Amino acid sequence: MAETTLQDMLRLNGKTAIVTGGAKGIGRGIAQRLAEAGATVIIADIDDTAGAQAASELGAEFTRTDMSSEEDLARLVDVTAAAHGGADILVNNAGIYPVKPALEMTAAEWDRVQAVNLRGLFLLSREFAKSVAQHGRGGAIVNIGSIDSLHPSSVGLAAYDASKGGVLMFTRNFALEVAPLGIRVNMIAPGGITTEGVAASQGDLPEDMMREFLARVPLGRWGVPDDIATMTVVLATPLSAYVTGAAFVVDGGRLLS
Repeated sequence: MAETTLQDMLRLNGKTAIVTGGAKGIGRGIAQRLAEAGATVIIADIDDTAGAQAASELGAEFTRTDMSSEEDLARLVDVTAAAHGGADILVNNAGIYPVKPALEMTAAEWDRVQAVNLRGLFLLSREFAKSVAQHGRGGAIVNIGSIDSLHPSSVGLAAYDASKGGVLMFTRNFALEVAPLGIRVNMIAPGGITTEGVAASQGDLPEDMMREFLARVPLGRWGVPDDIATMTVVLATPLSAYVTGAAFVVDGGRLLS
């Protein structure tokens, strides 16, 4: 039997991918690269205007989805199954990034971060895996964590860091659980990536803190969404067919310093 070519391994024709938070930033970059590889992409986002615009520009589909709503997440998987026979790739990218010291944070603010960043990721992964079990084609889940999954970056991110640390451990444990279904589960840990959402959050951080962060990036620059998107393609395709439960740091070397 002839070996599969590298070009064939990069093709996602006939595959369906769900990208949460796919309207902007890292999510949009991921959606663009998956579509370029041939996948049918469903952008799941709470922003109707940005989601519809991204879907139109990328030749994708848009389903309004609130990551904190169990009903929305179940509906997203059901709609995808009805239209495409189920999803093959799930990218759990959606997340919120409030900057507020834990001593000043209310329980409701804490719970909101966990509901979107961790609970929603669990619920959607669960529904995706159930759907994969029905269509029997196997699949790939790519969770977007953070370097803060591994090491705190600054004061004011306790809720965010707790959620992203949870993403790492969920990735590893869920990989064990769904491997018999042919589902691979991996995590990308981005460093400082320039996006609309991060730019807004960085407005709450002192300028000297931002300069100090960048000074400790050996590659000497902020990351861009495509740095994460290209790694996602690797993890969504047969290029990583024997990889599961792993975390890939994409941070320009920040955690080395």
